[in-house]
Amino acid sequence: MELDIKSANNKKTGRLWRLLRPLAFSFDAEQMHESAIWLLKLKSWLLEGTKPAQMPAFYSLKKDLMGLHFKNPIGLAAGFDVDALCLPALEELGFGFIEVGGVTEHAQLGNPKPRIFRLPKDNAIINRLNFYNAGANRLRTRLADLRNKKRIEVPIGINLGKSNHSSLEEVPREYARTFQIVSEVADYITINISCPNTEGLQRYQTAESLGLLLDRVCNVNENLAKKLPLLLKLGPDLSNEEAIACAEIAVDYRLAGLIISNTTHKRNGLITSVDYGKGGLSGQPLFERSTQLLRCVAKDYGGRLVLIGSGGIMDGGCALAKLHAGASLLQVYTGLIYGGPDFVWELLQYLEHSST
Repeated sequence: MELDIKSANNKKTGRLWRLLRPLAFSFDAEQMHESAIWLLKLKSWLLEGTKPAQMPAFYSLKKDLMGLHFKNPIGLAAGFDVDALCLPALEELGFGFIEVGGVTEHAQLGNPKPRIFRLPKDNAIINRLNFYNAGANRLRTRLADLRNKKRIEVPIGINLGKSNHSSLEEVPREYARTFQIVSEVADYITINISCPNTEGLQRYQTAESLGLLLDRVCNVNENLAKKLPLLLKLGPDLSNEEAIACAEIAVDYRLAGLIISNTTHKRNGLITSVDYGKGGLSGQPLFERSTQLLRCVAKDYGGRLVLIGSGGIMDGGCALAKLHAGASLLQVYTGLIYGGPDFVWELLQYLEHSST
């Protein structure tokens, strides 16, 4: 009965969002994102002092992975709530886990605006934010406060990024320092080596450079009282062979898993003719390649690494295809922007019905 009521409410909210979306999309993309964060932050504040809502349970979708419990496999990718400003409200949207960041050791502004562009004809977004965030210490303080007040129940991952002021050679030391700062408030850590907006970072997706980075970060992890699950986030523009090489190194360093994949710098097959310049493309155009790469890695490493499928999940069929390609968990971002506040529940209902 409770799930039926939620389903009915979803349909009403979904229809309302479809009516309001053209108006929302008429405003600047980053301005609307900031407005959404503000509203979710307000809702999080209104929820303070209350227990997290008991949402309808999707029993068939629960998972225990990496020493963590996931009430469902749908996660929010890094880049949406960068500084952990509205996690309680995001949890109420139905997410089974949330990844914050990318966070850098010190606060930074990122690239000049405008830096987010919607491509509605393609169900896509281009962003060139480049790790804008309030810094690792601020993130640690916010997450510590949320945990002390028991205001979040789902696993929270922290995505590590490169500062604009640091050289490429400094990345291993910087990531290790950032990891040290946030380690006590994270459930898992993602080492982002594939952001297309950070010049040269992708070189850490090669065997030699990746080993140097993991030497530093894993050494910090080994010295923690409780080691954290570590993930690598790979880019879709890697060849299959390059991705497999990264997976082999991840196994060698006993990492927990891989996120496949980040955004792409390619513009293949777009309907939109406007050239928005550099930036990472996400959404529907990313689905095919990111899923191919996921399937390729899963063939030999699906049993040894937890694979999180990300890229172009715009509906339940896409989510199911990622799981069939070898993902154990999923992450969404652009699908939420286009699908609206009930997007996660629509995915969960689709997956629940597909499993029965």
